[in-house]
Amino acid sequence: MMGVVLYGPPTSGKSTVTAALGRLDPRFVLVRKLKAGDRRGTEYDFVTVEELARLRAAGRLLLETRRYGNTYAIDRHQVSGLITAGHVPVVHLGNIADLRSLTEAGPWMTVFLWIPRQVCEHRSRQRGDHDTPQRLKAWDETLADLHTHAESPFHHRFQTDLVTADEIAARIAGAHAELKAVAGDQHA
Repeated sequence: MMGVVLYGPPTSGKSTVTAALGRLDPRFVLVRKLKAGDRRGTEYDFVTVEELARLRAAGRLLLETRRYGNTYAIDRHQVSGLITAGHVPVVHLGNIADLRSLTEAGPWMTVFLWIPRQVCEHRSRQRGDHDTPQRLKAWDETLADLHTHAESPFHHRFQTDLVTADEIAARIAGAHAELKAVAGDQHA
């Protein structure tokens, strides 16, 4: 098992659950996406469009997504480095196509985090997002994405306005350990 994918719309709790996972077990580490575009956010490594093009040409990008006028990418060397160091990479995604691409590249535990639209709006405004309308549009796109892909590839599902991040983290960590043990048994 390579790591954990947290899939969900904006404000569904991906960052909050990742922080809870890290407190529970420091081996769970966020994969910092590369971001070309605005310099807003704390969970990104900012790169220029030219740097991203060089990494793409070198075959280093596992995924590349455009949203909010920015380009986001995952560097395969970062993921490999985390795994080599004994960490469990945690990736945040917001569309099924990216989730499928990543899981085709290796075994990942996939977790669906959900919230109702009005909770998305409330959380976005509460945290001071200046682009709440775009976040709500992304929520709508996530819902449409789910309806388009009737067979959802998720190991676990949580509604984050009903279950705490600490409870979700504990369940993810336990399930990840079980999946890793099963995968290890199959290779013995």
